[in-house]
Amino acid sequence: MLAERLGVAAERVLKTLVVRTAAGLAVAVLPVTERLDLKAVARALGAPRAEMADPADAERSSGYVVGGISPLGQKRPLPTVLDETALGHDTVFVSGGRRGLDLELAPADLVRLTDAATARVGRPR
Repeated sequence: MLAERLGVAAERVLKTLVVRTAAGLAVAVLPVTERLDLKAVARALGAPRAEMADPADAERSSGYVVGGISPLGQKRPLPTVLDETALGHDTVFVSGGRRGLDLELAPADLVRLTDAATARVGRPR
């Protein structure tokens, strides 16, 4: 597991998931240790519901391959929600745009760079 290789708590390693709402695609960023709560992400985005985006749509929109989608530097910036638990860490790790490449940054910087909302969108597995 990546967290073991990095020697950090798994809660600091975040995954980027692309969802679809009635308004279009959006991004949820949450710890790899958690599952996405689609109802919570819909609420955070002000949408009646959300579902996982088709992988091909996620790749086309972001410019990245599934498994390496980064919340940063997407072809077209999407509304983003960061799980608020990330704010409890000095730094977190997110995908750098390809499988196996991760970037370490402060959660506040991730919020600023992606213009993310924060909400509890993950739930324990």
